[in-house]
Amino acid sequence: LRGSAVVGHVLELVDRAAGTVADVVHGVVALRAWHDRFTRFQPTSELSRLNADPSPTVRVSRTMGLLLRAVGHAGRASGGLVDATLLDDLREAGYTDHHDGRGVPLRDALAAAPTRVPATPRPGGCWDEVRYDAWRGWATRPPGLGIDGGGLVKGLAADVLAARLVDYDRFVVNCCGDLRIGGRSGDRRPVRIESPFDGREIHRFDITDDAVATSGIGRRSWTDVEGRPAHHLLDPGTGRPAFTGVVQASALAPTALEAEWRSKAALLSGPEGGPRWLAHGGLLVLDDGTPVVATADRTRSEPACR
Repeated sequence: LRGSAVVGHVLELVDRAAGTVADVVHGVVALRAWHDRFTRFQPTSELSRLNADPSPTVRVSRTMGLLLRAVGHAGRASGGLVDATLLDDLREAGYTDHHDGRGVPLRDALAAAPTRVPATPRPGGCWDEVRYDAWRGWATRPPGLGIDGGGLVKGLAADVLAARLVDYDRFVVNCCGDLRIGGRSGDRRPVRIESPFDGREIHRFDITDDAVATSGIGRRSWTDVEGRPAHHLLDPGTGRPAFTGVVQASALAPTALEAEWRSKAALLSGPEGGPRWLAHGGLLVLDDGTPVVATADRTRSEPACR
């Protein structure tokens, strides 16, 4: 399952009364199917075929319909900051392969990065033109528009699998860092956030029935053809990799999909605007490594854990 934005690293089921090993196997198979459907690095995937189809209206699967609706929802909810229709810009920036490794060292990338500014929406963003008619099974979007599922797919996958596990006492679904935690027991589970600079634990959230997603520029980074540092989180207003003064954002939310778009919107908004997107709590990591914890009622800076 390596090499995709929808990789499920862990499907963890802990239960003594409900469920079987078959449920675990079913979950892994489901993740494999999501990968095959949504990866843009395989020309035979449903997403690649949709992007390549010149027709304005295309019949798609119900699962693809979930993603298309998520594209519109994330765009509207984030005011256009989370824009999943920037595929051409991603390719132009150099994101044409998986970039699974650590990439350019973060401190080196920051030293060569341009002036930090908050990202802005793209005027007339095309995310608002993506439609899905569930009754007919049709997707409508401007011909030639490229959709990149990215983190939205991870959040959706975690939520869909979590819905199948509600009868377990405890479960954790981890789709490449997008976590959905729950279960009938109501146990509190620790989620540890690591520094993007050195991997040290810098904060811990204890959650019961909730989701956490983290977006950052420390991975999937590279140097573009002009020698500039680049990564996969774009400023929709410029179409270029965003350097905002925030290098990592973690968001809590009731669903993994919401946590996903909130974490991206927080990172793209920079140190001043980022906390307002963390309505359910979260954590920003600034360029200098300072962690800023956001709670429901206030934001404060805290020292890193020793």
